[in-house]
Amino acid sequence: MGDTKIQWHPGFVAAMNLEFMANRNDLEFESEHNLNTKPLEIDLLIIKKNGSAKIANEIGSFFKGHNIIEYKSPRDGLNIDVFYKCGAYAGLYKSYGRTLNERKAEDITVTIVREAKPRKLFEHFNEYGYALTKPYPGIYRIETRVWFPTQIVVTKELSKSSHIWLKYLSGNLREQEICDLMDSREELEEASDRELADSVLEVALEANRNVIEKWKGDVDMFESLMEIFEPQLQPVYERIRKEGMEKGIEEGMEIGMAEGLEKGIKRGMEEGMEKGMEKGMEKGMEKGMEKGMEKGMEKGMEKGMEKGIEKGIRGMIGALRDFGHGDAEIELAIVKNYGLSEAEAREYL
Repeated sequence: MGDTKIQWHPGFVAAMNLEFMANRNDLEFESEHNLNTKPLEIDLLIIKKNGSAKIANEIGSFFKGHNIIEYKSPRDGLNIDVFYKCGAYAGLYKSYGRTLNERKAEDITVTIVREAKPRKLFEHFNEYGYALTKPYPGIYRIETRVWFPTQIVVTKELSKSSHIWLKYLSGNLREQEICDLMDSREELEEASDRELADSVLEVALEANRNVIEKWKGDVDMFESLMEIFEPQLQPVYERIRKEGMEKGIEEGMEIGMAEGLEKGIKRGMEEGMEKGMEKGMEKGMEKGMEKGMEKGMEKGMEKGMEKGIEKGIRGMIGALRDFGHGDAEIELAIVKNYGLSEAEAREYL
């Protein structure tokens, strides 16, 4: 499916963090590491803090001190020129140390991650005699004709049991595979790990909207999805509520002030007439203004609250529809966020 608007890289960085959770204390992650000038960035730099630490993850088993990770999303190509560009990034990174030869060439590795196997690139390797090994499913090491130890990770071929977060960072997932991702998220104990898992799930769900379409009307599944998307949608809810309340109170105050002032002056005039025309007019105007202001404020606040809540709900409905949710899911969200009954919520749909 088209993915021109999908932000793959945040999901990738989160997936790599989860891949190496067993060695998190031994590694330092730097997303979008700057290579001296802003246009040149490494997608992810993983620095091994303890040189003697053994990395349990298969991808990290050949890591050294400085590990340059380049991610190619499904829409990105990986040909021989891109391959050498990744090697050039490593060369630039080596040359930008603070002192001469501070970063040793033998202490730098390059990892290129892509969902599908770049077949033309591998044909080029075979044609020109590059030596390749495949120590694990989906992990190809280029042993010759490179400046730095280099591997290509084909996520589609990775073992699900060992690499579910990277393997399922894809736009071609089946319903059961997304359920497997959600189950893996539930098994994480640390809140920070769950946040990383949510980043992967957000990308996976956005890239596989066809699966979400099948889940419309499934209340239990929708509640799980809402939990994942809640941090992303909450700022939208708050902005919509705030704007709606401000606009509603402003409009309500205008309506209420006008109605209250009119009624207050009329009532004050009636009371004043009983006490004499001259004093009645003076008292009526005074009392009318007083009651008008009081009534206007009261009515304005009341109408403002009503209008603000209505605008907030309308805005939330629009945001959820943009995310592809149907009436059943939206009704549940209105009930949850605004404390309305199901019947009241349905009136907005």
